Amino acid sequence: MGCYPGPWPKRSRTTMVAEHLTLRNLTSTPITLKRIERFHPHHDHNIQHMARNFTRVFTNVTRTRAPVAAITDDNEPFVHEDLDIHIEPFQTIHTELRTFIDSDKERVRWFFEVEGERHQVQTPVPTSESATMKALCDEPRFKLTGIYVTPESHLSIYSSANLNAWMGELKDDTLLSSLSIPGTHNSPTCHVAPPSVRCQAVSPREQLENGVRFFDIRVQPQYPEDADKDELALVHSVFPISLTGSKYFRDLMREVNEFLDQNPSETLIISLKREGPGEHTDQQLSRILSDHYARPDSRWYTNPKIPTLGEVRGKVVLIRRFDILDHLKDIHGGAGWGICASGWADNCSNATCPSGQLCIQDFYEVLETENIGEKIKYVQEHCFRAAETCYPFGVLPDHEATKAHPFYINFLSASNFWKLGTWPEKIAGKLNPAAVDYLCRKHGEKDDCDWSTGILVTDWVGLDGDWDLVRCIVGMNARLKLRQDRHEGDN
Repeated sequence: MGCYPGPWPKRSRTTMVAEHLTLRNLTSTPITLKRIERFHPHHDHNIQHMARNFTRVFTNVTRTRAPVAAITDDNEPFVHEDLDIHIEPFQTIHTELRTFIDSDKERVRWFFEVEGERHQVQTPVPTSESATMKALCDEPRFKLTGIYVTPESHLSIYSSANLNAWMGELKDDTLLSSLSIPGTHNSPTCHVAPPSVRCQAVSPREQLENGVRFFDIRVQPQYPEDADKDELALVHSVFPISLTGSKYFRDLMREVNEFLDQNPSETLIISLKREGPGEHTDQQLSRILSDHYARPDSRWYTNPKIPTLGEVRGKVVLIRRFDILDHLKDIHGGAGWGICASGWADNCSNATCPSGQLCIQDFYEVLETENIGEKIKYVQEHCFRAAETCYPFGVLPDHEATKAHPFYINFLSASNFWKLGTWPEKIAGKLNPAAVDYLCRKHGEKDDCDWSTGILVTDWVGLDGDWDLVRCIVGMNARLKLRQDRHEGDN
């Protein structure tokens, strides 16, 4: 079963949407479409005004949905249809259901059945609501998310994890690199800052609460010569991340520790890199981290071996983009300290770090807006590489063994300081919706693979409560979980 079998949906001659509805079940449970109800467009002046001004007002945001009014209990459908369309797990169905009857602005309410439970969702999804489906029963066993790609008239259905604790649904013997993990680029850059410096819409804590489990952080040692001082300023290249005063790694880690204390099923991967002005070295950074932060008695995981989820629940996994002091190289039987990402290829579309444990897509030099399509292609190609993997279960013996099962790290970020149209939020405005579209419709092809996304590292995620991209990424773990359950049943 391929991920998108059959011909592509035909488009209407009079609109820019596909003529017929397509459904994709990305859960591990069979789903049946039982009913659809169609509603006329909502003629609300405020909604229409918002839609007319959408591009002008929100040119710097990353919405995956356009404004649309919610269907209320007072609304009556002008037509409904009872159905019995069965969709197996990880199957795509091209239906004969027309996208609309009179107007492409019509709204549709869908009713799905999962093992006797009814769930409903509206498409297009209102911007004021999450895509989480409404369960029509008390104490439902299933939580579902529906994400609708309007131009393709395509509804994908995911299992909805509690985003603050989604790792709790996966087994301890899951290799961390096998997971589909949402990440953020320059994660703490949510403060008032120049547009070329700011990369995030919300705080690191809000990112964590909404499922992000990979932080990309750049730090500048403030007192590199003083062994007693631990100050690491948060920076983006040579710039501080806030115009209102310096921000520090110690405060960020306080938030991280508090989150992990409250959500012990989770882990956070932190990729650390030294940046910023002044005279300081990688070795000085490694001393500050090992002496003041990632001590042996801390919650940091600094083994160079890719761990299982069970080994690092409640912990911070260090990926280091810097060299280390000689005595740290002798730790773990000479294997070193931290998962090594030094030798990270610059501006690459596909490269493996010398350690063999990270496969990177980090092409960032988008000099013109016309080059954004090239970046999208690189992101999709790296998603495809990650999806073709099939990881083992259980603890691997050493760091050498983990080289065969690397992290796939895929940056959606890019920018050009000198071009307004290629600042981070502008790039994200193209990349994030393109990633949602790809994951919903095309990601995953081979039956014998896990369909992992790897780690997708994003800019400007979560703006105005839009976490569609994160939900897509987390939802892709359902296929891995199904294979785990079958593996456990066979043993």
